[in-house]
Amino acid sequence: MLPRECRRLAEVDFPIAAVSRHAAREKSIRHGHPSTLHLWWARRPLASSRAVLLALLLPDPGDPACPAAFRAQAPEILTDVRQRPEGAAELRKALLWFIGNFADWKMAADRTYLRVARELVRAAHADDAPLVVDPFAGGGSIPLEALRLGCEAFASDLNPVACLILKVMLEDIPRRGPGLADELRRAGGEVKAAAEKELAGLYPPDPDGATPIAYLWARTVRCEAPRCGAEIPLLRSFWLCRKAKRRRALRLRVVRPRNEPPRVDFEIFEPGADRDVGAGTVARAKATCLCCGVVLPPERVREQLARQRGGADAVFDDAGRRVGGARLTAVVTLRPGETGRHYRLPADADYAAVRAAQARLAGMLDEWERGGKQGLCPVPDEPTPAGGGSGAGRAFSVQRYGMLRWGDLFTARQKVALSTLMTALLSQSEIEKPSQRRAGSGGKVRCLDLESLFALSISRFTDIANCLCRWENTKHQVRNLFTRQAIPMVWDYAEASFLGGQAGDHSTTTGTMARVVDGFSFIRQQGQFQPADATDHPLPDQTAGVWFTDPPYYDAIPYSDLSDFFLVWLKRALPGHPLLRDPFDPANPLSPKTREAVQDETKTCEGRVKDGAFFEETMGRAFAEGRRVLHEDGVGSVVFAHKTTEGWEALLAGLIRGGWTITGSWPI
Repeated sequence: MLPRECRRLAEVDFPIAAVSRHAAREKSIRHGHPSTLHLWWARRPLASSRAVLLALLLPDPGDPACPAAFRAQAPEILTDVRQRPEGAAELRKALLWFIGNFADWKMAADRTYLRVARELVRAAHADDAPLVVDPFAGGGSIPLEALRLGCEAFASDLNPVACLILKVMLEDIPRRGPGLADELRRAGGEVKAAAEKELAGLYPPDPDGATPIAYLWARTVRCEAPRCGAEIPLLRSFWLCRKAKRRRALRLRVVRPRNEPPRVDFEIFEPGADRDVGAGTVARAKATCLCCGVVLPPERVREQLARQRGGADAVFDDAGRRVGGARLTAVVTLRPGETGRHYRLPADADYAAVRAAQARLAGMLDEWERGGKQGLCPVPDEPTPAGGGSGAGRAFSVQRYGMLRWGDLFTARQKVALSTLMTALLSQSEIEKPSQRRAGSGGKVRCLDLESLFALSISRFTDIANCLCRWENTKHQVRNLFTRQAIPMVWDYAEASFLGGQAGDHSTTTGTMARVVDGFSFIRQQGQFQPADATDHPLPDQTAGVWFTDPPYYDAIPYSDLSDFFLVWLKRALPGHPLLRDPFDPANPLSPKTREAVQDETKTCEGRVKDGAFFEETMGRAFAEGRRVLHEDGVGSVVFAHKTTEGWEALLAGLIRGGWTITGSWPI
């Protein structure tokens, strides 16, 4: 432990420009990055977490209280990456240079840089690895970087989804090692083969051998103008593809049959100019009829969609003809031997597959009901967030359109496919013991580490397998739901094929996760994790050398409501798992809301509205706990981002209320 009177580098200077540049660049890194293991909102960049932590751990060599051993050893350690610095001033510059360079993603797993960073930390702390504590660990960036630097790490969080992510990252992957990635790839391949057999009828290939990779749907409402009654497909845009060399769009034709409401037929064409493509039919929840021009007001659009529970599924008559609900506008395919995506109009076989999925889902639910509704419903039936109002609740609008249950955010085909994948994937969590593999006995044992990782793969997959995903007409791909910290209504959505081999195919997800597991080779030891409320921390007094955290951002992100999207599927993948519950309210089927440290006036805590004062007081208690568990020679650091002065005032007031002295601030 560094002497209390010794300044840390972070209190003197910091390579802001270099670290900010690397942190910004890191957002575009996907392959092998820990953020692609599973989504978590406002995850801290590893670059800034690593740089700040190293600056907190290393003393300022220009400070008289800097340990003499560090001044003597640090210059020699740095010679592996640069010229030996001479004198305290040059050593300080060299250390700051190293921190800035080490923030680069390319250097994060470089063996030389890793060794230098860890040796510098050991030199500063006399081979006594400090304990780094993060009570709002979330996606795990800070504790992960603590392990990278050779420290001990203790992470905790209140949210069940964050808890499972932390358990897998900090305990399961380090315990299992590189072999876990191989097991994930093996299982992904076997599940893909099983899924192709089980789900082939729900995603049939085209007669010409083309493979559908995405189905483009529009929710529909009925025009309420007298003598019209036409179906209005809710489309933001008629564009299908806006790439320079492959421009495709929908062109409409109004058909007016005798004694029937008018209707709209589509064709796919190649526009010569943007003006050749018509405007969309819906904006700000107002729908324009393509047949008569009447505008349906938002309240009528919402009321009609509410009767359809969001309107994501097509409705069929007894003869199998589509008579309402969602309308398929185009199908995106890959053709054998040809490059690029192709677009075609929907065929009868496309709707027949959807109807078959609806029948299969009805059978699943009937079987569950006949069995006395034992266990959780196969389809998530927990309530969605009410949303509305001020604060975090404004991030949700789906209940206004009748999506009252989490299952309403998925089509019938997606529900069946997800349940099928879940069954197939979790059956792969049994592996051979090494001794049995050598003996050829074929015996298998249940692997809980694999179960958790496979459950996360299903959960992660639902982000691109729901009825709120958009089609990106400039990139030719389905875009996942969580492009921001909200669950908004999407009028026209893209349904990815589970068997298309592109984004939306589960094998793509498992492959991405396996690359992340491969990248964890830098971890030498397991971290420690425990679900906990930051205002009642489980560690004893004065145990942490560094208290470094990224707390909730006032009213910016409704973590618990957002995470319930994933939690409802995780509970079905891992029934009865101790982490996937509310430890404070056994009757709550979703994540804890009462104690969550956010400003959200749609909720209460012990009869009190969770307003700005609630957030400030909760932060004060959490910071006081941090002060309690921190060693008297330790140092704390808080990451915070908010657009309003109210958010900053609440945080700083909480820090002061918690008994801290603020010694520095860096805008990264």
